[in-house]
Amino acid sequence: MILLIVFLPLLAAAIAGLGNKSLGFLPTKLLTTGALFVSCALSWPIFIGFLSGSSAASVTPVLTWIVSGNMSVDWALRVDALTAVMLVVITSVSALVHLYSWGYMSEDPDQPRFFAYLSLFTFAMLMLVTADSLVQMFFGWEGVGLASYLLIGFWFRKPTANAAAIKAFVVNRVGDLGFMLGIFGTFLVFGTVSIPDILAAAPGMAGSTIGFLGHRLDTMTILCLLLFVGAMGKSAQLGLHTWLPDAMEGPTPVSALIHAATMVTAGVFMVCRLSPMFEVAPVALDVVRFVGAATCLFAATCGLVQTDIKRVIAYSTCSQLGYMFFAAGVGAYGAAMFHLFTHAFFKALLFLGAGSVIHAMHHEQDMRYYGGLRKEIPVTFWAMMMGTLAITGVGLPAVFGNPLGIGFAGFHSKDAIIEAGWAAGQPGVWFVGVLVAAITSFYSWRLMFLTFWGKPRWAASEHIQHALHDAHGHGDHGETHNPHPINEDSGEAPHVHGPAAHDLPTGTGGYHPHESPAPILIPLVILSIGAIAAGFVFHGYFIEPESGERFWRGAIAFREHLMHSMHEVPVTIKLSATIAMLLGLLSAWYAYIRNTEFPVAMAAQFRVLYGFLLHKWYFDELYHLIFVRPAFAIGRLLWHRGDEQTIDRFGPNGSAWLVQWGARGAAKLQSGYLYSYAFVMLIGLTAAVTWAIAG
Repeated sequence: MILLIVFLPLLAAAIAGLGNKSLGFLPTKLLTTGALFVSCALSWPIFIGFLSGSSAASVTPVLTWIVSGNMSVDWALRVDALTAVMLVVITSVSALVHLYSWGYMSEDPDQPRFFAYLSLFTFAMLMLVTADSLVQMFFGWEGVGLASYLLIGFWFRKPTANAAAIKAFVVNRVGDLGFMLGIFGTFLVFGTVSIPDILAAAPGMAGSTIGFLGHRLDTMTILCLLLFVGAMGKSAQLGLHTWLPDAMEGPTPVSALIHAATMVTAGVFMVCRLSPMFEVAPVALDVVRFVGAATCLFAATCGLVQTDIKRVIAYSTCSQLGYMFFAAGVGAYGAAMFHLFTHAFFKALLFLGAGSVIHAMHHEQDMRYYGGLRKEIPVTFWAMMMGTLAITGVGLPAVFGNPLGIGFAGFHSKDAIIEAGWAAGQPGVWFVGVLVAAITSFYSWRLMFLTFWGKPRWAASEHIQHALHDAHGHGDHGETHNPHPINEDSGEAPHVHGPAAHDLPTGTGGYHPHESPAPILIPLVILSIGAIAAGFVFHGYFIEPESGERFWRGAIAFREHLMHSMHEVPVTIKLSATIAMLLGLLSAWYAYIRNTEFPVAMAAQFRVLYGFLLHKWYFDELYHLIFVRPAFAIGRLLWHRGDEQTIDRFGPNGSAWLVQWGARGAAKLQSGYLYSYAFVMLIGLTAAVTWAIAG
């Protein structure tokens, strides 16, 4: 069964990619989508088996891969509770994204290539989560990196898409260098890359030291920090996060697949898979906790001011990943995986819902040109409402005699992380979690109010005007068009007074948005069910002390005492996330429904802060100054001085000049005149006679 789950997407990708357009659009879509739905159907029984306790961890050997000296790497597929969680997340979201793409990409001429890339991406992620060794995990790790490059740059005729794909690839190479060094160091210390063997031996390495950069340092701390650098790159943590918002240049189904269920969750999965190693490296856990909390806050603040609907959700993803990491950093690995599980459903729902809005608005992505859409596209509206209720954590806490808290998916998983921060004795982390919960609620409801409430502002959209004049079609792939671009290279802050939503002329401009077709709406409905019920149905298996211990069965380091402490936190702590959610909701309602002048007034009052957030804390500009410009300067120096003036001058160009000079000299000697030849012969004869006499 596991062989079919993993290799069916690869087979479909190979056939679709090699066959390309010769197979026809419909057969290609049927093949790739059907393969994913079969993998999904086979994954859920495995997951349910671990929930019920009827399944046990297993390893399915595939082949002997590498034998070199004392290193032996077998290609094997490991299935335990952690793998089972990832299998249902990956295959479920990927299958629905494949189906969604039937409608969203229906007018694209390169559909076979797109579906082949999607299936290849899914296969690589499945290889990552079923890995039985670090080398096999690295194979899947690099596979999703390659597939993400192909998908983000799918519309390769767009310069911005190519730039975004290269940026994602390069930034992830930085993280992958740390991951590789961590794998090398782990093999050096443990003498194996087998994950079960490493985890079994990890507790015995507590307190040992290793030589690193000329110093004796704690062995497990160094190994875990190097491995975590890889997680930072894949999961877009602070410092290596800059590729994530730009990944929105890819088609919307790609955004949902990358941001919800696959690539960005790889880092969280890796930390949880290797949690026994991190348990004996408390300093490394401190770093994980700090980076996660910092990323959580940073990304949430950036989401406050974004106007592109997909970028708001992208920064939300980055922030939610921060939640997962600081949960792992306090030792609540079950809570981290629980939030990964629920987040996959409601974040995929939000991205695909945003794609439905963009489809209805003829690829307009700027929320300032929306408004009043809830009556025009009601199914999309209610689907995004479910996703918003889930991500903001709407629910009734288990307080004041209420024995069982009940709410949407994010209520159970995100609140569990916040409570874990307090229970672990980290009030600072708890405060960041509560603050970010309020900010998340604000920007999530801001998105809903700007998109679905208020008067229509469609007439001001250039995309709508192009659509009305038949000058801009779906096939132009203009998703990332912004009528008011920001000059990020110059670092110049935008004019904060415009265009604000309330300053734009209202009216439909004669355009009438249309609800999306069935292939788009069906995944939204299914994911809405997950956003509503995933938290309530499954929370006991992930984070409850007794049932959680039975479910995980050693797949992660499960701190049962911490899970007990989470349920014993004070009532004020349990209510804190709900209060924060309500404050964010009321603030967004006041700013974007009750008093629409308020956001512009605040932006004008705090112009510097607004520009700082709009430019994403100037990370891109800083990296451009520190890394990009010097790299280009060095490249130009090596090009002009090294290549042209040195290598070419004394190499091929010099050789060519020497041959040319010799040819000109020989041409002068070979003049073709008889007297010239006679003169040369006379000189030669004279020289010979002189040499003979002198001798």
